Amino acid sequence: MYAKLLQLFTVIDQSVAQIFEQFPKEVLCKPGCADCCNAAFDISFIEAGHLASILLKDKELIAKMQAKATRALTEYEALLREGQNPEQARVRCPMLGETDTCLCYEGRPVNCRTYGTPTDIHGKGHVCGFSGFKKGLNYPTIHLAPIQENLRNWSVDYAGADFGNRRFPIAMVILKPSRFAPE
Repeated sequence: MYAKLLQLFTVIDQSVAQIFEQFPKEVLCKPGCADCCNAAFDISFIEAGHLASILLKDKELIAKMQAKATRALTEYEALLREGQNPEQARVRCPMLGETDTCLCYEGRPVNCRTYGTPTDIHGKGHVCGFSGFKKGLNYPTIHLAPIQENLRNWSVDYAGADFGNRRFPIAMVILKPSRFAPE
């Protein structure tokens, strides 16, 4: 069911590894640097299903993240109610452990996998503010628009148009994994 998604994750992970290899002075990501893990973002239904399938195999992990997920979802929903831009908000990811490492690294979505490298979505470039990439220079860039379109299409194929066209906060997946996991 997740074969295409896992194949995409492999390609992304390989691309990111190449950028890390080519630009070690610019890519400053390392375990414990969790700046990107304090961003309010949502994920596609197919990514949510994959994450949920991993979480449902580890009830202890879900229990460990439950309070953090409740807090993160409350903050995320408040942002939306108040009309704030979630892209600029700081909400700690409920999968982030006490040592600032991911508790479910295997299930992390595309946004987590590509952070720290130059990305582009619809002509708007982005790079981690802590990186050493210099403005105005050319670097290999991961183009997120076609990736997000694939995720949306696979989500629609998997869950139908109603859920497939929506995006979900990671906290919601942690709190209600059975809603996203295959039956």
